[in-house]
Amino acid sequence: MRTCFLGLTISLLLMIPALAQTPAYRPPRLNGHPDLNGIWQAMNSANWDLLDHPAQAGPLSQTGAIGAVPAGQTVVDGGEIPYRPEALKKKQENFAKRQTDDPEAKCYMPGIPRATYLPYPFQIVQSQRDLLFVYEYATANRLVNMGPAQKAGSDTWMGTSNGHWEGETLVIDVTGLNGLAWFDRTGNFASDKLHVVERFTRTGPDHLQYEATIEDPSVFTRPWKISMPLYRHVEKNAQILEFKCVPFAEELLYGQFKKKTNN
Repeated sequence: MRTCFLGLTISLLLMIPALAQTPAYRPPRLNGHPDLNGIWQAMNSANWDLLDHPAQAGPLSQTGAIGAVPAGQTVVDGGEIPYRPEALKKKQENFAKRQTDDPEAKCYMPGIPRATYLPYPFQIVQSQRDLLFVYEYATANRLVNMGPAQKAGSDTWMGTSNGHWEGETLVIDVTGLNGLAWFDRTGNFASDKLHVVERFTRTGPDHLQYEATIEDPSVFTRPWKISMPLYRHVEKNAQILEFKCVPFAEELLYGQFKKKTNN
């Protein structure tokens, strides 16, 4: 038995270097770069709150469990968003008014990076050069320019995206954001000085690793980063469906302007 045990131990020790040398996943190629085509979706509760949070009632308590917030773990590196004191006060004000002031509730464009982790799928359409991101929510989209970098002509909800490859990783530099979007339903926010650098790395046949470094010196004391896996839809008929939410937001947006009529 000692001999058998010794032999087994030696075999396991010999396997360790071989396991350590297992090559990293190499995705299929398109024009020499990783092929990121597919329909992807985040499977977390970051859209409710980027930070650790327990399950709790939502802003509409009369809807019961339907409107409740699911528990979630932070996607922020270090578990803290480094707000400046005056900006933290603004975030707290946003939270108090989230039922009516959250841009998502009004069906406004989600902005970057929030578009990535909304509870809806999005599609990456990768051509021989540029990439198109198509989001189910509010039919939002953006074009990622992979040629010479272009400056933002004006500030917009989705910004201007310039991309390049760093080995196996797609890096997207996003500027020209208007600062009106929130990061989540708790009111985390930035200004029109926001600069986001995203990184998409395909780590398996059905997985992307997503990272976004967020910088805004007028709101935060330092840059900070979020990260999460994204999962590819593999069902046979996977496709982006329509979620045109403007009709659902009309009462919230325009109800106050309705003429009062006498019964």
